[in-house]
Amino acid sequence: MLSRFRQWARILKRDAHAVYLAARDPRTPWYAKALALLVAGYALSPIDLIPDFIPVLGYVDDVILVPLGIAAVVAMIPRNLMAEHRAAAIRAAERPMSRAAAAVIVCLWVASLALTVWLGTKWFGRASA
Repeated sequence: MLSRFRQWARILKRDAHAVYLAARDPRTPWYAKALALLVAGYALSPIDLIPDFIPVLGYVDDVILVPLGIAAVVAMIPRNLMAEHRAAAIRAAERPMSRAAAAVIVCLWVASLALTVWLGTKWFGRASA
């Protein structure tokens, strides 16, 4: 059961990326692009149909509505075009990740946080004196 769920999650992730790619393609019908925008907006929106603080039910809309929306968008896109974007999504997922780039980004975040703390203590330390 767990392996089936993981496989489903991988397929959903691939299709979400493929829908993103298809939404940017001029060959995709306008109505599929519009629904893709609505699904992405709902998935990324802090406002849910059922608030997330409600135990169990709060996440049901995310677990059911977003995959159904992605499936509806996939059904609206021509099969050959969707196959092309699925292949592109698979190729993108197979690209190697750069650990050096990740380390640089983490260092930049740490440096930004340190600078913010330093400026904050300097500013607020002077204001209270």
